[in-house]
Amino acid sequence: MRLAIHHDTTYRYADPVRASVQYLRLTPQDSARQRVLDWQLELPRAANIQRDGNGNILHVLTLDGPHQAIVIGAHGHVEIDERCDSEADAASPLPYLRSTRLTAADAVLRDFARQCCGARRDRAALIALMEALYQRMPFTPGATGVETSAAQAFALGAGVCQDHTHVFLACARSLGIPARYVSGYLCTADSRHLASHAWAEAWLDGAWYSFDVTHRLARPERHIKLAVGLDYLDACPVRGMCRGGGQEQMHARLRVELLQNQ
Repeated sequence: MRLAIHHDTTYRYADPVRASVQYLRLTPQDSARQRVLDWQLELPRAANIQRDGNGNILHVLTLDGPHQAIVIGAHGHVEIDERCDSEADAASPLPYLRSTRLTAADAVLRDFARQCCGARRDRAALIALMEALYQRMPFTPGATGVETSAAQAFALGAGVCQDHTHVFLACARSLGIPARYVSGYLCTADSRHLASHAWAEAWLDGAWYSFDVTHRLARPERHIKLAVGLDYLDACPVRGMCRGGGQEQMHARLRVELLQNQ
């Protein structure tokens, strides 16, 4: 399966920005499941390219002159192997047992995880957890923000893919299962999800398995992985800071298409 991705993000500022730095995790990598056929970032100037601590490709874009807008484009084609439902990794999964402010499990979440999984620590147990979260937390745009923690979203009983993923990570880690946040894209006809997507991966039997609570999927389908991390802040596609600028407005356009003629 081949997918075409067209992703443009524009930041506009009420007043001139004196300087800004953007951290971009917008470049997919080859893996057992996906092959990058071509990919390019369109940026206002050349960025510094490096690897972050999770192995993601990181572009650091620095603009040190006055500006009132930043336009970032990510475009390309990726081939997906639909038969592959897990990915081996030579790196240790143990760092992904660590919780963060956004993924810390309180007593309520720990009890919920134990109720869902019992004594099991296998894929079936995590599928049961995913199903329970899908029923417990309806997809509700606008109910939460980027600073909402897993415990807060669970108490609210609503959220978006970011919240679903944080809660799943909190529960899995509380059970002693390494789990990580994945940011990327999903090809779907659902207009509510025309934005960057997020899901979880858990380490089971020597490989990473995907769990997409938002779409109730216990295996990847038309998913394209961009980056992994401990939480949203560790793996989000775009994260930045600026000096000056006043009020910021962000507009994103995303189109992920299945190529019929392959």
